Amino acid sequence: MRWLTKGLLLSVIALLLLSLTACNKAELEKVKVGEVTRSIFYAPQYVALEKGFFKDEGLSVELQTIAGGDKTMTALLSDGIDVALVGSETSIYVTLQGANDPIQNFAQLTQTDGTFLVAREKMDSFSWDQLKGSTFLGQRKGGMPQMAGEFVLKKHGIDPIKDLTLIQNIDFANIATAFASGTGDYVQLFEPTASVFEKEGKGYIVASFGTESGNLPYTSFMAKSSYLKDDAKTVQAFTNALQRAQEFVQNESAAEVAKIIQPYFENVDIAIIETVIERYKAQGSYATDPILDEGEWDNLQTIMEEAGELPQRVEYEKLVNTSFAKKAAE
Repeated sequence: MRWLTKGLLLSVIALLLLSLTACNKAELEKVKVGEVTRSIFYAPQYVALEKGFFKDEGLSVELQTIAGGDKTMTALLSDGIDVALVGSETSIYVTLQGANDPIQNFAQLTQTDGTFLVAREKMDSFSWDQLKGSTFLGQRKGGMPQMAGEFVLKKHGIDPIKDLTLIQNIDFANIATAFASGTGDYVQLFEPTASVFEKEGKGYIVASFGTESGNLPYTSFMAKSSYLKDDAKTVQAFTNALQRAQEFVQNESAAEVAKIIQPYFENVDIAIIETVIERYKAQGSYATDPILDEGEWDNLQTIMEEAGELPQRVEYEKLVNTSFAKKAAE
């Protein structure tokens, strides 16, 4: 009889635990996030997911990769996702097209360009003048990588149209393949491709566009103004988790961060992941907090103007909401 009572008690406890677990899962607020690409550049986001920082804040984040800024913004505008991780310039494009529910940047993830200049031949020393007369395989016209790239070229006295042969009609996904196949003397590449090419002897990193173009809101989390207002608690929880992840990436070694985010890059050697993280950390590409400041916003629009892609400037206060980021950083 005692055994039966004990067994019954254990069953009741198990049912209670199961019920509590189910309640906890039900209490998690779902947030649908669309990232414009899968990139080591976004390491803090994956850290927040893997370390359970979002869950600690009561959130269940569903992440999907939506290739292309235009497609990512379409998903956001049509409520296919709640939050978009994409270049801040997209919020400007949408606003200038007359969006009824303005898209606002509420948390910054990266604060520099993430591309590198890769040369076909190994160089003992490099100067930007060496690009003159060369064939340069750049990024898609109108995108932030291309605009930052041209801004840097002009900064060093190089006219992208007159001083070199600029190729920018190749799809983003095929740029690396085109260079590996023999197109171009130089190419503008993201990581980990740049480091992989260097390891395989297909190209050599000679300069960083991120270092040269200065701080700007290269990639930010953004949402509709209505979402920020109606789901303010959820947005604050999301930003709090991101802040924790940003601090973790800053304070931990590249090796530790690489180990945590490796599940998101199964086809990339962990040594390459570590190299990329170390490189981005060294040049300050990962934002140390989610606050997008006005100086960065102004630099972004200056770069867009230089590229001829900004019909008119948009006020910082209109498209940037720092209330959540500032509270998270307290």
